[in-house]
Amino acid sequence: MEMILISLCLTTLLAFFLLKRIFNRTATNKVNLPPSPWRLPVIGNLHQLSLHPHRSLRSLSLRHGPLMLLHFGRVPVLIVSSADIAHEVMKTHDLKFANRPIGKATNTILKGGRDVVFSSYGEYWRQMKGLCVLHLLGNKMVRSFEKLREEQINIMMEKVEKASSSSSSINLSKTIFTLTNTVVSRVSLGRQYSGEKNTVDVKKMVRELIDTVSVFPLADYIPYLAWIDTIRGLDHKAEQVLKPLFDFLENVVQGHEGEGDDKEKSDLVDMLLWIQKEKPNGFEIDRQDIRLIIFDMLVAGVTTTSALLEWTMTELIRHPETMKKLQEDIRTHSKSNFYVSEEEIENMKYLKAVIKEVLRIHPPAPILVPRLLSEDVKLKGYDIAAGTQVIINAWAIQRDTATWGPDAEEFKPERHLDSTLDFQGQNFMYIPFGSGRRLCPGIGFTMALVEVTLANLVNRFDWEFEVRTVGDDEQYHLAESTGMEVCRKFPLIALPSSL
Repeated sequence: MEMILISLCLTTLLAFFLLKRIFNRTATNKVNLPPSPWRLPVIGNLHQLSLHPHRSLRSLSLRHGPLMLLHFGRVPVLIVSSADIAHEVMKTHDLKFANRPIGKATNTILKGGRDVVFSSYGEYWRQMKGLCVLHLLGNKMVRSFEKLREEQINIMMEKVEKASSSSSSINLSKTIFTLTNTVVSRVSLGRQYSGEKNTVDVKKMVRELIDTVSVFPLADYIPYLAWIDTIRGLDHKAEQVLKPLFDFLENVVQGHEGEGDDKEKSDLVDMLLWIQKEKPNGFEIDRQDIRLIIFDMLVAGVTTTSALLEWTMTELIRHPETMKKLQEDIRTHSKSNFYVSEEEIENMKYLKAVIKEVLRIHPPAPILVPRLLSEDVKLKGYDIAAGTQVIINAWAIQRDTATWGPDAEEFKPERHLDSTLDFQGQNFMYIPFGSGRRLCPGIGFTMALVEVTLANLVNRFDWEFEVRTVGDDEQYHLAESTGMEVCRKFPLIALPSSL
C-alpha cells in the first residue's frame, strides 16, 4: 500500500512538472493576433466583402478596430484603416511590407510580376522604376511634355465649345478619357493609336482589361475551387483581352525598331529599346519587360488621371459655390480668357485645394495596391506572420472623423488652403498615392495634366448636369464602378455654357 502511494505521488509530481512545462511553452509560443470578425469554414471572411471592398472593409473596421485580421479563404489578410497604423506599415516597417502578392491575374497578365507596379522589391524593381522616372515620369520629362498637353487640351476645348454653341450636352467621361489616353499614348508610344483608321482602339482595350482583372479569382484564395474560375470563363476572357493587347504592344515595339538607330529617342519605347541594346550599368531587360513597362504606363497613367478629372468635375457641378470660387481663383491669376497656362497655375491655391479634396474623398485606388509581409513583425503589440497580405484602406483613412473632424464626409476644399499636406505620403492621414518605397512614381505626370485640364474646363465654361427624369441624382452621380481603380459607375453627361 505504501509503495502504491509513493508511486502515485511520484507520478503526480512528474505529471505536474510535465504539464507545467507544456503550459509554459504554450504561453511562450502563444501569438497575439489582431481582432478578427467571425469567419466561415473554407471561404473565411470572403462573404463579408461587397462589390466595393473599401466600403465593406471600413464597416468591419468600425466594429473590430483599425487593425484587423481577415481570412480570404486560406490567405491571412491584414486590414489597415487608421493613419497611425499606416505609418507603422509604410514608414517604420516599410522594407518588410515592400513586396506585392503574386496572384493568378498577376501571373497571367504580368508574367509573374515583371512590371513596375507588382514586381517584388529588389534590384530589378529599383532599376525598372528608375527607368520610368528618368525617361517619362521625372519633373524634367513632365515639363518637356507641356506643348503636347496644350495641343490636346485645345482639341478637347474645341469639342466642348461646339457643344456649348449648340446648347447640347457632352459626355465628359468619354472626353476626359480620350484626352488622357491620347497624351499618355503620345508620350509613351510616340503617337496616338485610338480613333484612327486601321489602328486598334487602345482606349477600349484598357477598359476591357480593367474589367477583366476586377473579377475576383477564387483560385488565389481557395485553390481547390479553381475550377469555378474556369466555368466562369475567367481564363478564356483574360486570353481574349490580353492577346490583342500584347500583339498591339509588340507591333508598337517593332514599329520603333523599323525606324532605325538614327532616329531621335523621343518617347519611352525608343529609350527602352536603347537600354535593351546598350545595357547601361549592366542592367538587362528583354522584349517582354519592355512590353510590360509600356503596359503599366498605359493602364495606370490613363485610368488614374481620367478618374481624378471625372470625380473633380462631378464634385464641382454638385457644388456650384465651389465652382464659382475656383473660377475667381483662375481668373485672378490667368491673363488669358482662351488658354490657362501651366505657369499661371502655379499660383492658384484654390485650384490645388480642390484637387486635394477630391483625392481625399475619391482616391482613384481606394484600397492601395496590396502589399505582402516578407518576415514576421510586431505591429501595435500584435504578432503578424510573414506571408500575410496587407490592404491599406486609404479611402477609410481619409474619411476618418478622428483626424478629419465631424465633416470628414463633406466636400470642402477650404480645409486644404492652410494645410501643408501634399501627395508625397509623408503625412499618413492623407495617402491617395500611397507612401514609402512603393509610392506611386507618376504623381507629377498625373497632376500636371489634371491641373491644366481642370483650369481650362472651368475657366471658359459653366457646367450643369444633364437633366434626368428618373432616379435620385445624388445616388446616380456618386455611384462607383467596381475594381481597383474606382471611377464613376455611370458616364458624366454635362451641359457646358460659355462665360
